[in-house]
Amino acid sequence: MSKFFYIKFLVLVLLFGFTSSSYSSSLIPKSFAPVVEKTAEGVVNISTTKTVTSNQSGSDMFQFFFGDQYNSAPNQRSNPRQFKTSALGSGFLIDRMGYIVTNNHVIEGADEIIVKTTTQKEFKAVVIGADPLTDLALLKIELNGEMIEPLVLGDINKARIGDWVIAIGNPLGLGGTITAGIISAKGRVIGDGPYDNFIQTDASINPGNSGGPLLNMDGEVIGVNTAIIQSAQGLGFAVPVDMLIKILPKLRQGKVSRGWLGVTLQELDEDIAKSLGKNDTNGVLVADVMVDHPADRYGVKAGDIIVAIDGQTVINARELTKLIGDTSPDDTVRVRIFRNGKLGNIDVKLGERPTKNPQEIATNKVPTGNLAVRDMSTKERSRFGIDEGVVVTSVRENSSAFKSGLRDGDIIVWFNKRSINKKSDFDGYYKNVKQGNVIGLKIISQSGGVRFIAFNKE
Repeated sequence: MSKFFYIKFLVLVLLFGFTSSSYSSSLIPKSFAPVVEKTAEGVVNISTTKTVTSNQSGSDMFQFFFGDQYNSAPNQRSNPRQFKTSALGSGFLIDRMGYIVTNNHVIEGADEIIVKTTTQKEFKAVVIGADPLTDLALLKIELNGEMIEPLVLGDINKARIGDWVIAIGNPLGLGGTITAGIISAKGRVIGDGPYDNFIQTDASINPGNSGGPLLNMDGEVIGVNTAIIQSAQGLGFAVPVDMLIKILPKLRQGKVSRGWLGVTLQELDEDIAKSLGKNDTNGVLVADVMVDHPADRYGVKAGDIIVAIDGQTVINARELTKLIGDTSPDDTVRVRIFRNGKLGNIDVKLGERPTKNPQEIATNKVPTGNLAVRDMSTKERSRFGIDEGVVVTSVRENSSAFKSGLRDGDIIVWFNKRSINKKSDFDGYYKNVKQGNVIGLKIISQSGGVRFIAFNKE
């Protein structure tokens, strides 16, 4: 090798080593200490106490072995007892007025909330607002001149998968614990509720971390640590900061209210879309409409396919729920639907999303009280070779209908000797039956089996 090529090779090696070293050092921080020093005092420990009632007693062991017979004797029955229970969590200051963000589940039902700062000073906190659907809550303490630097809310849209993050909190009661990791994923849905949109991280999150901040390397809050999966390792989840920013004004006002259509939604697949005369799967199917809720009052029907809200295309049920939820109650939205092969618009004045589970609301509000049905699709009629019938969408457990064997998915083709062609037929017949009178149904199960059932109307 000539001297010239040797020198050129050496220069390339040195240049590559320099750039590689620079690249590595830019990705792997030498220390997380600067971020911790900048933010730690804004993170607080939260302890709560609540009163709970229990029927449990020392006799539970005997009931386990001998069953309910043991408790049948009056002198053996246990009396309800009240006792105090405590829990730990985390939170962080967002301003110098003493407002603190945490998880709703940390403070829900608490009789007393105590906040402890890094200076070990304790403050009684009051709940300003809470939102179970996003698991966020806003507390307030009187700082009484205590100077604590609040944390800065960042921008989740700038955060990338693979970025370093830090979690600070009170895991297992060990206050001021720092863990580090990366953003493993964004927009995770873990089945926690209709507003699932979690940041996934491998920074260690344990019980007691709930409500603490997930920070980027600039010391900005990009998430609120909220969930762990006990059976997994290296999986933690945080509510993205943009969700907090969006509802923070409502939390300050004491109540988070959301728009409400009052429908049960179902994802479209090719078969369902085709059976309804649609050539693609864009949109969300209205599986059922809750009686006397906004969608019902303005003419939305089961079997409609919602393709847009106020001109914004909807792809799936989660997206539609979020769009409606981000709209204020009493606002009017334009719902674009596909029905009977045609597109049309329906203007709906929204109601307020109830705090109860929407499925429970749907079951409670339909005229049948304990069960709900929908019209059959063309494909379903073809599959079973029938021209009549409605599909059961929900049956309340412990109802007489449920006890008689009626289940979701069953097809009702006969009601007290009368044929059922559509949902309105069934609702009308059911409404006219007096409470306590017998209802007889002819049922086709999804397996194709035919049976008759009877139960008393409750």
